[in-house]
Amino acid sequence: MTILLLTTYPHGGAGMACRRLQKALQAENETVDLLTSSQLGHKWPFYAERLSFLPFERNKSVRFSFSPANFGHNLIHHPLVQQADVLHLHWVNQGFLSLENIRQLAALNKPIIWTLHDMWAFTGGCHYSGECQHYQHSCGNCPFLRRPGKDDFSHRIWQRKKDTFPDNIQFVTCSNWLAELAKSSSLLGDSPILSIPNPIDITVFKPLAHRERLSFRKKLGIAPDSILLLFVAMKIGDARKGFQYLLEALVLLQDSHPALKVEILVMGKSNPADLAVLPYPFHNLGMVQDAREIAAIYGVADTFVIPSLEDNLPNTVMESIACGTPVAGFRTGGIPEMVEHKREGYLAAPCDSTALAAGIYWMNTDETRYEQLRHAARQKALEHYANPVVAAQYLALYRRLLDTQP
Repeated sequence: MTILLLTTYPHGGAGMACRRLQKALQAENETVDLLTSSQLGHKWPFYAERLSFLPFERNKSVRFSFSPANFGHNLIHHPLVQQADVLHLHWVNQGFLSLENIRQLAALNKPIIWTLHDMWAFTGGCHYSGECQHYQHSCGNCPFLRRPGKDDFSHRIWQRKKDTFPDNIQFVTCSNWLAELAKSSSLLGDSPILSIPNPIDITVFKPLAHRERLSFRKKLGIAPDSILLLFVAMKIGDARKGFQYLLEALVLLQDSHPALKVEILVMGKSNPADLAVLPYPFHNLGMVQDAREIAAIYGVADTFVIPSLEDNLPNTVMESIACGTPVAGFRTGGIPEMVEHKREGYLAAPCDSTALAAGIYWMNTDETRYEQLRHAARQKALEHYANPVVAAQYLALYRRLLDTQP
C-alpha cells in the first residue's frame, strides 16, 4: 500500500500533524509520501487566491480566516498522485487545491480520505465560524464579508461546494467536537465522518527527570521554587487564541496570591511589546524548531496554559500531556477530549479568567495532587495519541476503503 499525504504547508499545526502521521505510518513499514505546495515550484495560485478574496473581505484582520478555494494545482498527473493507492488530504487551502482540483482527484477513483483540521470544508469559506451557525443551513450574511447578505460571497462558495464535492470522500476529524459540528452542517451532514486524533511520538515527548528539570531551569535563569507556566504564542493578536483572558487570569492570580512565586515561559512567534504587559517575569524563547528541545520546554514547565476560545485538537495540548505537564485552559473545542477536568488539568468555562486563575492555583499548590495530574496526563497520551495507536486506526481505514473499491 502506497499512501500519499497532501497538505499545503509542512509547518503550522496541520502540517506538523501531517508529518507526524507520516512518521507514525512509516514506523509500521508502510510507504508514505508527502506532497506540499512548496514542492510544486510556483506560487501564483496562492497570490491569485488571496486577490480573489480581497474585494470581499471585511478588513485585513480576516484576510487569512477565509478561503474561497478558487485557485490551486491540478495534481492528477503528478507522479506521487499517480503511484499512490490512497490519497489522504489534510489542510489544502491558500492556493494548494481548489474545489475543482479536489473534484479532479476524486475522479481518479482512488480512496480519498480528508482529515479536517478546522471547519472550512463545511462552511461558506471561514475556517472557524465563531458564534455564527449559518453553515448549518446554507451560509450567507457572513460576518467575515464587507457586504454580507443572503446571496453573498459565502453563500456562493457554499453552493459551489454543494455542487462540487464528490460522494467518494471519507471525512475524518481530529476531534469529536469537530465531528459533531460537521454532522450538524448542511454540506457534510449526510457524509461518513470518523474521528481519529493526531499522533505524537511518545519517545520524544516524554517527562523530564527531576534533575533534568532543575538543570534546565538553571540554564534559563528560572528560580527552582517558582511555579513555571508555559504559554505558546504563535499569534497573540488572534482573538481566537484568547491572550487577553490569560493576561486577566494572571493579574487576578497575582492580586489574590501576592506571595506566590510565578514565572512564565513563552515559546513561539510573539511581539515583545505584547508580552511586556504580563504581571510576572517571563522568558521569551522565540521560535523553537527541534522536537527534542520543544519536548524539554514542556517537560520543564509546571503547567501549560492554553486560553484558546476555539480550537480543534491542539498539538500543543498533546505535546504537553505527553511530557506529563498538566494543562489549564477553557472548556472549548476539542480540548475537553484531551484534558478531563481535575484529572489531566483544569478546565474553566470559556472567557472565565477568574476560574482560570483559580485553576492554575489549584493545580500548583498541592504536591500530591500535582503528581497525580502529571501521571494522568502522561497516561492519556500513551493510551490515546501514541504513534502506534493512531497509525493502527488509519491503516484499518485505508484497508477498508481499498477492500471496498469497485
